[in-house]
Amino acid sequence: MKRSLLRQWPLIGLGLVLAAVAFYLVRSGKEFIQDPLIRGVMSGEGVKLKDIQYTQDDPDKGLKWVLNAGEVRFSEDRKSIFFKDFHLKVIPENRPFFELKGRKGDYLRDSGEINLWGDLEGFSGNGYRIVTEHLMINEKLGHVSTDEPVKIFGPFFSVSGKGLIMDLEKESAKILSDVTTTIEQESLI
Repeated sequence: MKRSLLRQWPLIGLGLVLAAVAFYLVRSGKEFIQDPLIRGVMSGEGVKLKDIQYTQDDPDKGLKWVLNAGEVRFSEDRKSIFFKDFHLKVIPENRPFFELKGRKGDYLRDSGEINLWGDLEGFSGNGYRIVTEHLMINEKLGHVSTDEPVKIFGPFFSVSGKGLIMDLEKESAKILSDVTTTIEQESLI
């Protein structure tokens, strides 16, 4: 039992990090578009904003997050958000922070899908890190997936392989093929 839990811990940790990232990316898009300044600017055709920083500090929820992007563009119907050169940092009050950065992404409201591409790197204050080229987050289903190579690093392990499927509700993750796991024995003693 203890050995099984030890083997599952890295994937559970990664699942929690990606679930939080997905939640705050989706939430940031919804709250950003509700801002009165943004709603006023967004009449007629789509809007493009450059070098933005959007900060949300919610003491009631014990959470602060900062989204930086080189460019954000909203579709004319406000159902799609496109962003480039993004860096999201989420700072919960009683948990480790986490960050996610990459080259580009989009959020499609109707499907509930967030696609992130290009040198994606996510990391948390408690020592977990993920690196890949693409992640698709389906907020409606609570799934994260990719067909690209993935590397996951933790305080005492690393896992790499091709493809990833995560169920955020069940906190389960599966790397699909070519899996290599390295566990540092010093950390287990």
